Amino acid sequence: MKIAIIGYGKMGKAIEEIALSKGHEIVLKIDASNTADFTKENIQKADVAIEFTGPQSAFENISKCIHWGVPVVSGSTGWLDNFEKVKAICVEKKGCLIYESNFSIGVNLFFEINKQLAALMEPYDNYNVSITETHHTEKKDAPSGTAISLAEQILSQIGRKNKWVSLPSNESNNEASELIIRSERIDPAPGTHTITYESSIDSIEITHTAHTRKGFAGGALLAAEFANKKIGIFTMKDVLGL
Repeated sequence: MKIAIIGYGKMGKAIEEIALSKGHEIVLKIDASNTADFTKENIQKADVAIEFTGPQSAFENISKCIHWGVPVVSGSTGWLDNFEKVKAICVEKKGCLIYESNFSIGVNLFFEINKQLAALMEPYDNYNVSITETHHTEKKDAPSGTAISLAEQILSQIGRKNKWVSLPSNESNNEASELIIRSERIDPAPGTHTITYESSIDSIEITHTAHTRKGFAGGALLAAEFANKKIGIFTMKDVLGL
C-alpha cells in the first residue's frame, strides 16, 4: 500500500517506521517545511493519507484529500467545529474518512470499558465522576481529544451531568451538574487518562497509560489498511469491529 503522511512530526515518523516494517511504501511526507508539495498530483500517488497535524491545518488537509479522491485517516484534535463540514464533503465526493481522537487499540478498548462503567454508575448519585489527563508539553490542545471523547461517553450515560468543563489541576468546582476534566502537561508523557468515581466511602478508578507513541501509530496504520478502497465515514470502532 502507498501511503502519504501529512504531518511528519514525531507521530508521522513513528507511523513511517511501522509502515515500512510491514512492507508499505511512503510516497509523500508533508511537514511545515514543504507544504508546497501538498498538491493534487502528489497526493494522488498514494492509496491512503494519514493526517496528524494541528487544529489550524487539519480541516484544510482533510478536505484536500477527500476532494482529490484519496482516503484519509486523521488523528488531529482541536478542529471538530468543522467536522460536520468534512462529513458533508465526504458524502458529496463519495470519499473515505476515518477519524478518531485516539487510534491506540488499547484506548479504544478503554472507551468501551468507560461506557460500560458509566452505565453501571448512573444510579449511584453519591459518586462524583471526574477525568484527569496528562500529556507531554508539546501537545497544543487541552483537554485532549481523548479526554473529550471519554467525557462525552460519560455524559451520554449519566443524566446528572449535563456538560464537561476544563479546569486547571489546582482548581475545584462544586457544580454537581458539570463533569470536570483536569489537564496536566509534563515531560515525558505520551498520554495518561484516568476516570475517577469518588464518594465519601470509597473511590473507583480506571486508567489507560500509553508508554510510547507506537500504540497510536500502529492503530493509525491499521485504520489506513481498513480505509484503502472504501467509501464512507468510519471510526476505530468500525476498524476493530467493536
